[in-house]
Amino acid sequence: MDFLRLPKRTTGSRSYGLTSIVDFGTPVGELKHILGDYHQFIDIAKIGIGSAYIAPNLKEKIKLYQEYGIRPYFGGTLFEKCYLQNKLSEYLSWLAELGIEWVEVSNGTFDIPLEERLEIVSEFKRDFWVIAEVGSKDSECDMPVTEWKQEIDYFLNAGCQYVITEGRDSGTAGIYDQNGRIKSNLVKNLLEELDDKKIIFEAPTHKHQMYFINEIGPNVNLGNVKLADVLILEAQRQGLRSETFYLEEQEWKLPL
Repeated sequence: MDFLRLPKRTTGSRSYGLTSIVDFGTPVGELKHILGDYHQFIDIAKIGIGSAYIAPNLKEKIKLYQEYGIRPYFGGTLFEKCYLQNKLSEYLSWLAELGIEWVEVSNGTFDIPLEERLEIVSEFKRDFWVIAEVGSKDSECDMPVTEWKQEIDYFLNAGCQYVITEGRDSGTAGIYDQNGRIKSNLVKNLLEELDDKKIIFEAPTHKHQMYFINEIGPNVNLGNVKLADVLILEAQRQGLRSETFYLEEQEWKLPL
């Protein structure tokens, strides 16, 4: 079918317009069925929090994602746990053994000085693609806009492929207030000076996702998407939901 005028979407091995899902323990059998139908809508898979460390059938799950061209990595909480216990070298060895090519450097739970995180990125990028996360999981922590901009800029210049804006799976921290409202002034300020194609906005709910689609366009990078929501999200991106209905009329275009 190809008779409707829809917003232009990036396809194939995308570098932006990414959908990054969060896997909080989907059984491998169930995952096979989901990816069989919806893999074309998923680019990155985060095995959430520190669950990868105790997940059964982890190697099989990683292989399954990779067979469908999806890039798996482990949540930043596991990185922070390894940092706290001085086990980063063991962590990297384990990732290499598992065939994981992406690693997250975060600061959401355990406070790691910015300078040290940047040094870690410089070390990790020798062998891995690095994603950094900016923002705290503490809903009462309110970083100034200048600090958000500075950290994102520093991480991109340090060699990170993408920077994630913290939002938690609940959408109640980081770029959201504790009631789940989007800090729209913060987002607009970030977009004024930074390349949105290098930022993954955590958007765990349909409301959050539709905000970013309408604000930035159908090819915004979105993270912490639930596996069950990937088809709905793609429909939203393509103007097939009431709240994004007029996207094609705005003539969103891919760069030449």
